[in-house]
Amino acid sequence: MDDAVALADWRLRVAALYLAEPSEGEAGAAAFRRGRDLLFRDHPQSALDAGQRARFAGLAWFPYDPAARVVAEPRPAETDEELTIDTGGEDGTVRYRRVARLATPYGDLTLYWTLGYGGGLFLPFRDATAGRETYGAGRYLTDTIKGTHGRGLEVDEGPGGSGGPRGGPPVGRVLLDFNYAYNPSCAYNARWACPLAPRENHLQAPVRAGELAFPDAR
Repeated sequence: MDDAVALADWRLRVAALYLAEPSEGEAGAAAFRRGRDLLFRDHPQSALDAGQRARFAGLAWFPYDPAARVVAEPRPAETDEELTIDTGGEDGTVRYRRVARLATPYGDLTLYWTLGYGGGLFLPFRDATAGRETYGAGRYLTDTIKGTHGRGLEVDEGPGGSGGPRGGPPVGRVLLDFNYAYNPSCAYNARWACPLAPRENHLQAPVRAGELAFPDAR
């Protein structure tokens, strides 16, 4: 399969996985994890190389925790200044606009809108488990350009929301489910380059929910 077609198929399958039923509770998380394992094991656009796929026994996760599904209070972003993150790879420098600051039980996080054609919501974070239990550079809750619609981050759009950027949605009620926190591709194999969580999204508290560090990283 041509790489471009394979990538399009990967994104389609990721979106379908995020939108599939069951979508709630421990059953929803378990079904999602099984589907993600199949993609990583079998799909040509998997972040794993052939050797890793041959040894693959499934991704590792914290036990499901219903308390890790939280309502985050959105507040206006503290600055209109754009954020740039150098991926270190072929994507180069990616530009983001701050959508809102989200108050969570673990600490405050900034929700971003990726600037560029189409755009998308992006929420990376790094917490106190990083480098010990989870990937040292942090994890993602959503990157909707890649098809991660719902589950980790759900937003009720509408008038009266906080801080909608040009080209991005206004923000109303925000639901974060850290059980769906997942590793960026670079957590599995150094051939990938990823935008990582900026300092404003570094949490002092541990978030013991979501995906653990991958033991067969290369």
